[in-house]
Amino acid sequence: MAGHNKWSKVKRIKGAIDAKRGKIFSKLAKEIAVAAKLGGPDPDANIRLRSAILAARVQNMPNDNIDRAIKRGCGDTGEAALEEVTYEGYGADGVALLIEAATDNRNRTAADVRLIFSKHGGHLGGAGSVAYLFQRKGEVAVAGEWTDQERLLEIVLESGAEELSSESGQPHLVTTAPERLAAVADALRAASVPVASQRLVFVPQTTVTVHDETTAGKVLHLHDALDDNDDVLNVYSNFDMPAGMLERLSGQN
Repeated sequence: MAGHNKWSKVKRIKGAIDAKRGKIFSKLAKEIAVAAKLGGPDPDANIRLRSAILAARVQNMPNDNIDRAIKRGCGDTGEAALEEVTYEGYGADGVALLIEAATDNRNRTAADVRLIFSKHGGHLGGAGSVAYLFQRKGEVAVAGEWTDQERLLEIVLESGAEELSSESGQPHLVTTAPERLAAVADALRAASVPVASQRLVFVPQTTVTVHDETTAGKVLHLHDALDDNDDVLNVYSNFDMPAGMLERLSGQN
């Protein structure tokens, strides 16, 4: 699919899943809290919250954790309120990065993100410096066991989605307008299509292909360092690279 990075679909193993579960739950809880704060506690009326809850359930996050995160977003737990913050910057070779974060201390998070950029050969930009390179979209991932691509395309078209991407060894990805995300995901489920996830994402309108392996490695390390920050929820980039280079660099992490 145009605008999606091959490298972003590859999970580089950096440790045991159990060791990362706490961080995963923390990020999911923050996304749920922010979604509830911005759109209210009813997932039926709040597309972002509904998607966040589904993502949490895919990771087997306990219902008590989900409920607490919703209450935190609504200010019912006494915990510090979370704010949604977006950061924009550039990595090596002018690669653009858009970062979504949720924080209870803007100064701390901004300093952390700025330091990460600096350490990895990039720089933090101002508001609007790279956002114009991305579009907000809904994305539905279809589990890999679905193999009838022609039938899937029919269902996708009937649902009112915008695009279907299918790549060997990867989940099918259905792209929608943001406001159509829930309707498209529900239509797929109604047709017995196994939906692995649904979420709101930022998709680059064009990509920058980096052919130098050293430069590519720097950008990947910057991406990983940002993603590892506790306050960062999502990192998006317009970076792409040849498949062979991706495989080599993935094997080094």
